[in-house]
Amino acid sequence: MNREELLFAVRTLAHSLDAVAFAQILRHTHPSDLVEALAVLEPGQVLALLMTLAPQERASLFAYFSEPQQDMLLRAMPRAAVVALFEHLPSDDRADLFNRLSDAAQQKLLPALAKVERDDILRLAAYPEGTVGSVTTSDYVYVLPQMRVADALAHVRATAPDKETIYVIYVLDAAQKLRGTVSLRELVLADAKAVIADIMRPDPVFARASWPREQAAELIRRYGLLALPVLDAEARMIGIVTVDDAMRIEKELDANQLARFGGTAVVGGSDLDVMRSSLRQMFKVRVFWLIVLTFFGILTSSFVAAQEAILSQVIVLAAFIAPLVYMGGNTGSQSATLVIRAMALGELRLRWRDVGFVIRRELPVAAALGVTIAALEAVLAYFSKGVGMDVLWVVGLSMLACTALGGIIGALLPFLARRIGTDPATLSSPLITSVMDLIGVFVYFGFAYAFLGDLLKPAVG
Repeated sequence: MNREELLFAVRTLAHSLDAVAFAQILRHTHPSDLVEALAVLEPGQVLALLMTLAPQERASLFAYFSEPQQDMLLRAMPRAAVVALFEHLPSDDRADLFNRLSDAAQQKLLPALAKVERDDILRLAAYPEGTVGSVTTSDYVYVLPQMRVADALAHVRATAPDKETIYVIYVLDAAQKLRGTVSLRELVLADAKAVIADIMRPDPVFARASWPREQAAELIRRYGLLALPVLDAEARMIGIVTVDDAMRIEKELDANQLARFGGTAVVGGSDLDVMRSSLRQMFKVRVFWLIVLTFFGILTSSFVAAQEAILSQVIVLAAFIAPLVYMGGNTGSQSATLVIRAMALGELRLRWRDVGFVIRRELPVAAALGVTIAALEAVLAYFSKGVGMDVLWVVGLSMLACTALGGIIGALLPFLARRIGTDPATLSSPLITSVMDLIGVFVYFGFAYAFLGDLLKPAVG
């Protein structure tokens, strides 16, 4: 079923509320595509269709809605449907949903849940947002080290239907300590009488529940894992982070870094969402950066204004201020973007070896860029404005210095941010540009006084 057919079917079902037809579409359509199609309907129509599904099917589709959509649907659901939803949602999704409920709603919901679900929700919901524990699911399969393979396979068959993944099976002792892992393939191919402890892989990669969730995503990517076991402070296994969770974490991280680098987030604050952020929040976050940049602009303009003497003697110098400072800022933003991306991917860390590597890589590139842009600027200045060689030297050398400095400073600033404990992504592109504007005018007028300073002597005398 293509997108147009799916949209037509959804609109038709919104009026007929055919439970059988809707369930059949869900079975033959990826939930993500179906949720996208349901966006054309009114919230009340979406809820009516959801209520035609069996609780387990409803939960599987509900998990693909965005958080604002989930919250809106949950508020409109009957209490019995809410309880059934929490019973069938994946453990990490229901913990997130539970944390978004008001205190009163939480206290009203908990007594209606079975003790197993209630304890699981409270345990996972206790971990702060942004930690590995907050994205952990307890839907995993484990076996005991003393089990025979035949018994372990029987246990997997009995428990697998309710689990999120069964491709990797975890070996836990009686104290819930992680002893090793065994893949489903290894388990199926092993001798039925073999003991799990003899075929398992010991010392698996793991994450602590208190670690930042980005570390879990990095470990999954680095070691090519389908799931990563998560341990609590006492080294007991509490669950897993799956590869799809890691992909979602990295997608959110990329979006957050884009927002911060674009100057739409306060350091340590929330990122803007053009669809959901309030007008007041959008104003507060954006005005913060604009105020910071205004102060840099005042410093730059004040310095330029103080150069009235040389500008009055060589007025053409004013024509080159804008392209020169823009080039330094643009080059700095390019370099910073590359370094921040490498940091996000785990390729660069805060260590002297990586700093030296970046300098060695960026220095020849920045120098080559500087020479190229300086030569181009000098040629264009000569033919478009007919300036003399002394001014050409000032413009060319300034462009060379600003371009090269922009590349080096832009590459090093993310390391400085990491050193002082700040997310490198909070170094917004506008901020880097403003810093380079200020440095650029210092460099420019430094060369101007070096080459053209003798023009001021008669004026002084």
